[in-house]
Amino acid sequence: MKIGVNALYLLPGQVGGTEIYLRNLLAAMARIEHPHEVLTFINDETLSAPLPGECVRLGVRAASRPVRILCEQVTLPVACSRHGIDVLLNPGFTAPLLAPCPAVTVFHDLQHKRLPRHFRWWDLPFWRLLLFQAAVSSTRLIAVSHNTKRDLLHYYPLRPDVIDVVHHGVDPAFFSLPRAPRNILLCVSTLHPHKNVERLVRVFGTLHERHPGLKLVLAGIRGFATGRIEQAIKETGASSAVEITGWLQLDALRALYSRARAFVYPSTFEGFGMPVLEAMAAGVPTVCSDIPPLREVAGDTALLFDPHDDTSLLAALERVIAAPPHTAPAIERARSFTWEAAARATLAACESAAAPTAPRPSGTH
Repeated sequence: MKIGVNALYLLPGQVGGTEIYLRNLLAAMARIEHPHEVLTFINDETLSAPLPGECVRLGVRAASRPVRILCEQVTLPVACSRHGIDVLLNPGFTAPLLAPCPAVTVFHDLQHKRLPRHFRWWDLPFWRLLLFQAAVSSTRLIAVSHNTKRDLLHYYPLRPDVIDVVHHGVDPAFFSLPRAPRNILLCVSTLHPHKNVERLVRVFGTLHERHPGLKLVLAGIRGFATGRIEQAIKETGASSAVEITGWLQLDALRALYSRARAFVYPSTFEGFGMPVLEAMAAGVPTVCSDIPPLREVAGDTALLFDPHDDTSLLAALERVIAAPPHTAPAIERARSFTWEAAARATLAACESAAAPTAPRPSGTH
């Protein structure tokens, strides 16, 4: 069959983990053997950073969200008909209501439901409307973790049998990174409020007093909490020991993992937690929040802490510096998360959606 991929949401270097997800998933689909043709519909911005496989440009500037949504709802269905698409994969939460074929939509998380206070008031109604519409009108859904599947079932009128859990993979290159640890505590995260980086900076101020040579590197997109985080850095008295890198190309990011003495991920909410998996694969001693999605990824191979408690975070950081855990179990666990497996499971979901008897997610749609 002919599978269309809705990549209209992609703004290279601006959408964080969902970009890494899409690029790796498409690359894995191109590597593995399957009988299907994959055609990706892209926006104008993606021309500067091409995606793997065959692409069709729909002539829309996705930087304007209203224009992108209009294109997704009107132009994309027409393009699907014109190109004979049998099933449409929507890897970025939203989907056209009037698609001329079955649709499979990927939900990375339900942050707009769990943490609505972190959304701008004018954005939140659109998130609620568009994600609800995608959830109930798509033929099948993909959740990137069991925790996200539980959230989908909690917030939307869906049946469990139409939701597939498909974990992310990890780039195999992380397993072969040379380890040359320096006095670097690494956090790879978009600087959004729920990532809890402001707390990490505050706790690092205390940690730095005890370990003056230690440096904190914050790598990731400058998000909505950047201003508060920069102010927190000034207030720690250790501003010279904290670096915000912004979005990094993959080679530069890998180099940071190679040099990191330890990795910390203090997020209060996640759909999956890809940076934790990358740190595990790279053999970096890892501490992360004790929340369901990260337990699902790390199992018992990382040191866990209460993300709402400064004392718990500080104790975990002190422990990973004084007595870092053996990383062999984490590396072995990370090997079970592959993009090839994710690609096969995603293709299987598309095949199920295209089957003549494929059920709808709820009894009312």
